[in-house]
Amino acid sequence: MIETVVLSLGGSLICPENIDIEFLQKFKQLLFSFPKKRFALICGGGHICRVYQKAAKELGVISAEELDRIGIKATKLNAELVRTLFGNEAYEKVIDNPEDTIKTNKRIIIGAGYVPGSSSDLDAVHLAKNLGAKTVINLSNIDYLYDKDPKQFSDAQKIVKTTFKQLLEITGKKWVPGKNVPFDPAASRQAMLAGITVVLMNGRNLDNLKNYLDGKKFVGSVIDQLQCD
Repeated sequence: MIETVVLSLGGSLICPENIDIEFLQKFKQLLFSFPKKRFALICGGGHICRVYQKAAKELGVISAEELDRIGIKATKLNAELVRTLFGNEAYEKVIDNPEDTIKTNKRIIIGAGYVPGSSSDLDAVHLAKNLGAKTVINLSNIDYLYDKDPKQFSDAQKIVKTTFKQLLEITGKKWVPGKNVPFDPAASRQAMLAGITVVLMNGRNLDNLKNYLDGKKFVGSVIDQLQCD
């Protein structure tokens, strides 16, 4: 039976400031090098999302729901680009609702944000539940989960393995549109309830992702304990 791998592809990888063509091409080659795996990707909004949300705030938009809706459109734009990257190997449309029945033999499935109130991480968890996958690989621009932001605190400590409870203590339990966190709190709770393991790693290190997919030692953080207050 073909294995399904669910990836939450951070928008910071697709478009850190401009579209990262080189990264996307190498990412495509990596996924194609695993012909016995099916990959389901949920694309984040990243820089494009934050540019539009910042502009909306400056224009007077204060509703969290409206800001989320803008962010969701950014994820759809990124997802359409990624879908075209994989050509005929990809399912012909971007998945809007990760809980809908998906009938396709295509090896690549691309999805985007769905409803306000969370980030695309939650959609990745819902897609994993839908497709029977037990793990979500969250690809961002950091190597590990840290106990605090390593860009702001030089004494930040990396965390290799932890619980959802500790993750929520780090990220907070409330979703804030546009907030840059290792994994969305709403997604953490759903993953916990569904018994889904979350792996956090730096998506720019594609050799490291290959190691993980090969079942070898990798650099990253694993969140897999189900107990949470």
